[in-house]
Amino acid sequence: MYRSHTCGELRIASIGEEVTLAGWVQKIRNKGFMIWVDLRDRYGVTQLIFDEERTSEKMMKETANLGREFVIQVKGTVIERESKNPQMPTGDIEILVSDYKLLNASLTPPFTIENDTDGGEELRMKYRYLDIRRNPVKENLMFRHKVGMQVRNYLSNQGFIEVETPYLIKSTPEGARDFVVPSRMNEGQFYALPQSPQTFKQLLMVGGMDKYFQIVKCFRDEDLRADRQPEFTQIDCEMAFVDQEDILNIFEGFTIHLLKEIKGVESVNFPRMTYAEAIQKYGNDKPDIRFGMEFAELNELAKHKGFNVFDQQELIVGIAVPGAAAYTRKEIDALIEWVKRPQVGATGLVWARYNEDKTLKSSVDTFYTAEDLKEWANATGANPGDLILVMGGNANATRAQLSALRMHLATQLGLRDPNVFAPLWVVDFPLLEWDEETSRYHAMHHPFTSPKPEDIALLETDPGAVRANAYDLVLNGNEIGGGSIRIHDKATQAKMFDYLGFTPEQAREQFGFLMNAFEYGAPPHGGIAFGFDRLVSILGGQETIRDFIAFPKNNNGRDVMIDAPAKLDEEQLKELHLQVKL
Repeated sequence: MYRSHTCGELRIASIGEEVTLAGWVQKIRNKGFMIWVDLRDRYGVTQLIFDEERTSEKMMKETANLGREFVIQVKGTVIERESKNPQMPTGDIEILVSDYKLLNASLTPPFTIENDTDGGEELRMKYRYLDIRRNPVKENLMFRHKVGMQVRNYLSNQGFIEVETPYLIKSTPEGARDFVVPSRMNEGQFYALPQSPQTFKQLLMVGGMDKYFQIVKCFRDEDLRADRQPEFTQIDCEMAFVDQEDILNIFEGFTIHLLKEIKGVESVNFPRMTYAEAIQKYGNDKPDIRFGMEFAELNELAKHKGFNVFDQQELIVGIAVPGAAAYTRKEIDALIEWVKRPQVGATGLVWARYNEDKTLKSSVDTFYTAEDLKEWANATGANPGDLILVMGGNANATRAQLSALRMHLATQLGLRDPNVFAPLWVVDFPLLEWDEETSRYHAMHHPFTSPKPEDIALLETDPGAVRANAYDLVLNGNEIGGGSIRIHDKATQAKMFDYLGFTPEQAREQFGFLMNAFEYGAPPHGGIAFGFDRLVSILGGQETIRDFIAFPKNNNGRDVMIDAPAKLDEEQLKELHLQVKL
């Protein structure tokens, strides 16, 4: 055998034992007459000792040629360390080596394999197999495994059955761009990689599976950010004979289970908020409610006071920033420049200090009296010592801009504690949203979402006012899950396709298989899908999902380690009936 123990398990009680270890050389300290080697594997680090008195001359010479990341096997006796290291679980002991074998040499790594490395992100992604040896990456992957096990445990105990669905499916026009796969055996035809197993899980409900889940890879060919990847993992769930309340209850329990088992959180509340309320109070549909700074609409208080900039705007809205009245003009000017960046797109920012002595000083004192500013303070809930920030403009754009500023300030002020977890259900989303570019409605979630029964009549008169039987689960300002009650009858589904601009022929061509299934006793059903990568990263105290994916792609969607995507040779293109201009 290569090892009798791992490099993380030996303790003081093991002194005197003969052991065999194998692993990678982490560090070498050579005093000439004595050599210490830190040997590392997935489980930890154990110190080895070679010395002139107790080690053969041949082995001392061989050990002197060791380099970092060499793979070795050693046999020896566990002895007590003279200089103990309380920072290491194995820090009370070391191995006096009696036999040594080189299993594989190593080139000098392009960056240090340490917790704090000197390698940049792109370099570490190119050599990801080396990066995985570092504790932060290794521990993230082990953490991901732990979360995945708890997901399976909870859902299995709730009666869910894991079923695999196909990866090679049919492309559909709704949603993000598909990744497509040419079919060699069917010239001119293509598969698509699934953005979600949506229709298949609905068909499983028609098939009577009742409770389904799957931890599944999904694919979207869209622009990337730090929290997005072209391929990502989803916890996909569907249930039959349920209403919205059933699903919310089951997955509140799911979230409580994960927070307790993974983070030790014993108690958590699940407030509910309508989509309209979330937009009005926070400027987005996934608000972080770990802190305040709720929006106050100031149209009645800020307009018609002689300040033309505000008089011309659709919406004037403000927030109170706790304890920020002490900000210097330089710090406030930096905030103004921050909101003017292209990523935010605001034209400016009005401010008012609510001083500790209860006086108010603003950037627009020429137009607003102290009484006016006091009304601003009352509306925003400001207290002495707070800073009031106000923006104006197009309603939707201004809310989005102030939302970005709110999150920026919360980060600056340390209000986004990663060890505090604040879940929130956002409900009553619009069923449809109008797209100016195509001059038609699009499904806000997807075309299989059921309208609220009481709003169905509005489909004929005011489609934009129809609310969906849809819900999102938000955690710490991130949407971690979203779902809906589905349409389960052919007539309503056909009507939905009609409102989305599908002709009957197009609907039949794209989704005829689902419409046909609905004619064979489809039960009422609904479900939810969680972004597994994002959920793991939030539970792990971070918001960048790449840190929790074994082999992620960069911001351009490239795998720099294997150099993908890559060109195909002409023979492959010919077999696939493709012609590519080179």
